[in-house]
Amino acid sequence: MTHFDVFNGDADGLCALVQLRLEMPRASTLVTGVKRDIELLRRVSAQAGDSVTVLDVSLAANREALEALLARGASVEYFDHHYAGTLPSHPKLSAHIDVAPDVCTGLIVDRYLNGRRRPWAIVAAFGDELRSPARKLARLLGLTAAQTAKLRLLGEALGYNAYADRESDLVAPPAALFRSMLACGDPFEFVLREPKVATILAIAKDDLAQAARIEPAASSRVATIYTLPDAAWSRRVRGRFAYVLARRDRERANAVLVPDDAGGYTVSLRAPPARPIGADLVCRQFATGGGRSAAAGINHLPAGEVPAFVAAVESQFARGAKV
Repeated sequence: MTHFDVFNGDADGLCALVQLRLEMPRASTLVTGVKRDIELLRRVSAQAGDSVTVLDVSLAANREALEALLARGASVEYFDHHYAGTLPSHPKLSAHIDVAPDVCTGLIVDRYLNGRRRPWAIVAAFGDELRSPARKLARLLGLTAAQTAKLRLLGEALGYNAYADRESDLVAPPAALFRSMLACGDPFEFVLREPKVATILAIAKDDLAQAARIEPAASSRVATIYTLPDAAWSRRVRGRFAYVLARRDRERANAVLVPDDAGGYTVSLRAPPARPIGADLVCRQFATGGGRSAAAGINHLPAGEVPAFVAAVESQFARGAKV
């Protein structure tokens, strides 16, 4: 029998799996990739008697592959916080899904494990920009401000590392990071031992400085839209820049568009922090869109559909916007 661990390559997916495997060690085949690479279950060759754990990838985006795995007799345990649609009803599927805007997969696993690996859950929450839940857990553990800041920086580094169009562009491949994190066991020790953390943070700082010099392509009382140039730094920074914009302006939605290889754009969308719902509803209107209510994206938005995207953003977030 073979076990597969399938996880998103960002901070949330990494930390969710680290929590599980620290508490429940088992040999497994790792299946992961860059943040936008979410259709991961189609790579899993599990058969009858095999088992699969899935973390932080949309069930909706993997429904066909999931149903095929279940039909072949594999058992699947699913942890996620993205839109899932109707859950398949199957005796071999165990699903732990929570789409609340203040929840990430690391926090779902923390709940599942009764907090036994909570420092990693805090890293996951910081990596998904859930600062309030992360700080709440840090207070429950009695962490100092300095300790909490270290976990925040680690979460931000792990999250930033996952943004690229291909795994070869990352500072550290997610599977290699997972093995290092698991071997270390403690996030504070990992920050000290892993030099790539400092490297990622330095790159992120430089990328954000370049993004800060870009003027918005469009702005209204409802939303701000940025279009970044076709550059490696743009592809790395798009998600983090969207979060920075959201923290700066809590009342408006923020979207960051970056040219892709197919002549269109990759999109990162953040709902207004004051009303963190609706980002997924906008992005799911487009063929490759998905995500969660506070933060969502579109893998490929054809250039001709940009006006429709802007109109969808305006329509969605005009509801409840301050006049």
